[in-house]
Amino acid sequence: MPSHSLLRALARAFLAGEQSVEQVVVRSSQTLGNHWQRLRPLARRYVKAFARRTRPRHRDVVQFLLQDRGFLEISSRYFRELPVAHWLTEPQKMQPVEAASTWDIPAIESVGSLADWLRIPFGDLQWFADLKGLGYKTSSQQLRHYHYRILTKQSGSIRLIEAPKPRLKEIQRQILVQILDKVPPHPAAHGFLKGRSIKTYIAPHVGQRVLLRMDLRDFFPSFAAARIQAFFRTLGYPEAVADLLGGACTNAVPRDVWSRAAFGEDPLHLWERRGEAWASYSRPHLPQGAPTSPALANLCTYRADCRLTGLARSMGAEYTRYADDLAFSGSEAFEARVERFSTHVAAILFEEGFAVNHRKTRIMRQGVRQHLAGLVANQRMNVMRTDFDRLKAMLNNCVRLGPESQNREGHPHFRSHLEGRVGFVEMINPAKAERLRTKFEQIRW
Repeated sequence: MPSHSLLRALARAFLAGEQSVEQVVVRSSQTLGNHWQRLRPLARRYVKAFARRTRPRHRDVVQFLLQDRGFLEISSRYFRELPVAHWLTEPQKMQPVEAASTWDIPAIESVGSLADWLRIPFGDLQWFADLKGLGYKTSSQQLRHYHYRILTKQSGSIRLIEAPKPRLKEIQRQILVQILDKVPPHPAAHGFLKGRSIKTYIAPHVGQRVLLRMDLRDFFPSFAAARIQAFFRTLGYPEAVADLLGGACTNAVPRDVWSRAAFGEDPLHLWERRGEAWASYSRPHLPQGAPTSPALANLCTYRADCRLTGLARSMGAEYTRYADDLAFSGSEAFEARVERFSTHVAAILFEEGFAVNHRKTRIMRQGVRQHLAGLVANQRMNVMRTDFDRLKAMLNNCVRLGPESQNREGHPHFRSHLEGRVGFVEMINPAKAERLRTKFEQIRW
């Protein structure tokens, strides 16, 4: 067998992301024959270096081998004629992790195949993925792929809506429907998923002794482009394909966006908050407003959901998540340790790359109103009384004075907006919503 075949086989095992010595050896032994024993010490060091990480990049494997003393000794004796970067350069193919091998996702093994799959020229694909950050540097609005809108939350913090332009949005929708929707999310995730809703998010916590609510700060911006590209590599896509897929789903906000006063924001307030927001949005991240972002956020939070579910079960508690809102609940045993439990949750989230908004952390016992996502969860799930009374009064005024008198926010489709609010109450409490539906049907449009 040629001397470099040993390292070619080893490289295939490494780049496939195998994470145990036996997996590396087994994957390579089919081509190595009696030479497999040479792999074990090097494979053991590789597993120690890359344990619990996604499939490594090509450059990471090269760097590992070039810094490994044992490999350098072997290579100086047997592999002088073949540089590492050369024998690692082979035609790439789909190499999914074990769980992903059963998912019905399209096999795309080259950047040319990716462009064909998206039905666009390869040059356009490079432009939309923007791996060199040219859109971040240009001042031309026509050359940018996103429209921007700044919103101020009630807390005073800033939320930036990044809406993709039509051509990029079409690409993202194809990635969403044909790839991301085929990957099963964690059972604890309830936001932006078919068959799950705010109702399924709250249901496990109704009538519990104590309810712990926690909130993640800057949820979408916390997912860096490198994390999204690693996810696509986990699905099995070659590195070059994964980088382009990740690039098409992420964005870096140009600096001049924060200097505009055209958003209706007070320039002084925008300037004060700009520095805080800039750190999150200036690097490539999941844009809030792209169709792929909710699904990618859920899927990339899978490991955190696994860890938090395990932690909750160890305390006899329930755990669910709706986007950046986390909820835990339990009985008397959980109530006695809930403060310490919240500290453990924050530590896990920090390790997973998230930051907790501690000002929004709430521990709610049965003696107070337990509320999640604007709904009450004490004895039964219900809408808040103030929200119900406000909607009922609006419907009464629409009947008496006409719907135009109540459209103070200028909704272009006020009837659909109002019917949606009534439908939401019907989903939560059908009996209570009957009066609202009766009033709605009396409105003269």
